[in-house]
Amino acid sequence: MATFMLKLMLPLLFLSIISPKTAYAEFEQWCVADEQTTDNELQAALDWVCGRGGADCSKIQVKQPCYFPNTLKDHASYAFNNYFQKFKHSGGSCYFRGAAMTSEVDPSHGSCHYDFIP
Repeated sequence: MATFMLKLMLPLLFLSIISPKTAYAEFEQWCVADEQTTDNELQAALDWVCGRGGADCSKIQVKQPCYFPNTLKDHASYAFNNYFQKFKHSGGSCYFRGAAMTSEVDPSHGSCHYDFIP
């Protein structure tokens, strides 16, 4: 009986010491500008998110790591994602009156890093 219990308990002991792998990758989401949004709508959303919205838009300023490419869509995407990551756990969304959408593809490029907060 003791041998049987040992054979049963040893694998269970082994499995109990293996730490579970976190599965964040399945749920990683970034917020980016929707390709179909007009420039006027993007600009209005960008103005709000960088102003009253509270996003940190310093990295899309001239001579900063996310200034290039210098397009409205790219600047809006960075700002939308900054806001989304900062406020998603307290009710913030990735909507911006339809100007944005979530993506499971990291939009970071070159020296421009888009934050992801689990």
